[in-house]
Amino acid sequence: MSALRAKHVPEGEREKAGKANFSFCLENAGLRLAEDSRSAYFGIRMKAVETPQTPLRGASVWPLSVAAYHALGEAGLIPERTELLYGFAYHKMPKSPPHSALVRRLGRLLRQVAMPGCFVSSEQPITCPDSEPEPDVAVIRGEEDNFWSEHPRSAELVIEVCVTSHEYDRSKLRAYASAGVKECWLVLGPEKQVEVHLQSVGDHFAESRIHGPGGRVESRAVPGFAVDLAALFAP
Repeated sequence: MSALRAKHVPEGEREKAGKANFSFCLENAGLRLAEDSRSAYFGIRMKAVETPQTPLRGASVWPLSVAAYHALGEAGLIPERTELLYGFAYHKMPKSPPHSALVRRLGRLLRQVAMPGCFVSSEQPITCPDSEPEPDVAVIRGEEDNFWSEHPRSAELVIEVCVTSHEYDRSKLRAYASAGVKECWLVLGPEKQVEVHLQSVGDHFAESRIHGPGGRVESRAVPGFAVDLAALFAP
């Protein structure tokens, strides 16, 4: 038997093959794209912080559905450390040491609270109508074993820690409200404050309050969970 030789594949042919795989994944998710849209979305463009906007006046943008986002992820066409917000895939921002320290403290405090029928999740997806954010900490109703085949679709409490990502994390409030999240905290590291958002109505929260610096914040959605802000933000 003669030895096999690796065939050189020109760059253009590799791109065509990648686009074909991309299209196949989308069509499996029940979606079909025009050729120009396939070209535009091949290698999904990642945005940083700003709210998604139409790139050209008069042009239409094809947003990713949650199903398409999952299909692309399973095919390896979505980079790691991304989350879907309002039809766009975003790079998640790097975590600073203060951010990680606050997430660890909040997770530890929550796990000390008795929560029958709920569990604490950290940096795991919540599937919303057109988004799939990954909050820093969340309290999910149900048992962990209930979510082998799908992600949670809501939460009792969601906590986002904001050290340099205030506007990005604040933009997620609409997604959380749309998913019926009962309570959302934005923990503002530099300000040593906590924004509390309550009573989701449609795509917004009807009640918002700012606590701190200093003082104590008690959760309405998770009875028994209270945080002393001076201790939380102490280095």
